[in-house]
Amino acid sequence: MAFLATGLYGKDLKPQNGAPLRLVLPWKYGFKSIKSIVSIRFTDQQPKSFWQKTGPEEYGFWANVNPEIAHKRWSQASHRMLGSDERVPTEIFNGYGEWVSDLYPNHDPGDRTLFF
Repeated sequence: MAFLATGLYGKDLKPQNGAPLRLVLPWKYGFKSIKSIVSIRFTDQQPKSFWQKTGPEEYGFWANVNPEIAHKRWSQASHRMLGSDERVPTEIFNGYGEWVSDLYPNHDPGDRTLFF
């Protein structure tokens, strides 16, 4: 459910859209996502991310994908539709469960710890 974009609307990406290369994560769009790629480094160890360093207690894996696990300061059982005051029930994995849930077979949904 992730892809690399080099263009937008049939044209090359502009700097304000993340040029020259942007990682697109539709099911986590705008949430803990990089905005542009300026270099790629291969390593055998996963480096700590910005969020792991600055707020490890704030957002765990389930912070925005499981509506039954509330964030420590708010519920995520429903969300407001963009451009409206209408609230709708939040779906597990933000509606992408059919495609992504099997990527996490050993993760306990009740586990509120970080999953990086």
